[in-house]
Amino acid sequence: MSRFAYVNGRFVRHGEAAVHIEDRGYQLADGVYEVWAVMNGKLADAEGHFKRLWRSLDELRIAHPMTEASLLLVLREAVRRNKVRNGLCYLQVTRGVARRDHAFPNPPVPPAVVITAKSVDRAAADAKALVGASVISVPETRWARCDIKSIGLLPNALAKQAARERGAVEAWFVDDMGLVTEGASSNAWIVDADGVLRTRDTNANILRGVTRSTLLEVIRESGVPFSEKPFTIAEAQQAKEAFISGAGSLITPIVQIDGVKLGDGKPGEVASRLRRLYIERAREKAV
Repeated sequence: MSRFAYVNGRFVRHGEAAVHIEDRGYQLADGVYEVWAVMNGKLADAEGHFKRLWRSLDELRIAHPMTEASLLLVLREAVRRNKVRNGLCYLQVTRGVARRDHAFPNPPVPPAVVITAKSVDRAAADAKALVGASVISVPETRWARCDIKSIGLLPNALAKQAARERGAVEAWFVDDMGLVTEGASSNAWIVDADGVLRTRDTNANILRGVTRSTLLEVIRESGVPFSEKPFTIAEAQQAKEAFISGAGSLITPIVQIDGVKLGDGKPGEVASRLRRLYIERAREKAV
């Protein structure tokens, strides 16, 4: 099947898509991105992703490339052209193309926009969720503005590669206080020894996960005891359950942390139930 990408105002064949060599995203990581889960051909958690996108752009003083209504039309068209029923839709906005200089171009240039969409085997993901996955821990090496969804992801890429080399699906960053911040591409959660569901609060240096936000709505309705209280790797290894959340992973149970098996080594009831409830909510609200 031919794939298509949206690049700066037009759709082109995926294999022919290109950006200018002086795009500031390519040379300076001067840009932001968002990833929508696609469910039944629709964009999940759309409102939350748009809200975070505009905030990230504003924090970096990058102009909005188009209105939200126009962008939604283009995202939907990317999903349609690529015949994606279940998968991911990726958006990247950079400051644009200009002579290389660390300072912003003056006068400003139009922001550059790239959108792609691809299918994901949800059946395989569901199968993985039934058996659980493993994570490793790595030192926190990222910049101090992880609340901005920047395309500057080299520390995340190195952490994810370290996880792959050790047979894990994710790496959890650990800060100077010995506390888990988040994963390389997901938020981190545990159900502690007292049965309380815990994750890091967004006042810490973490990304304000959109999947996390929707999941918090589900958690409040489900009645699961919850606290935005940080935890150490040692606490996580003694926890009853653990899982990760994100547009790519959705809710994936974790059964091993740094080689230590959690409980009986099987996904817990809370994580499995929250995965089901989250998917139901996301499908219901997808646009």
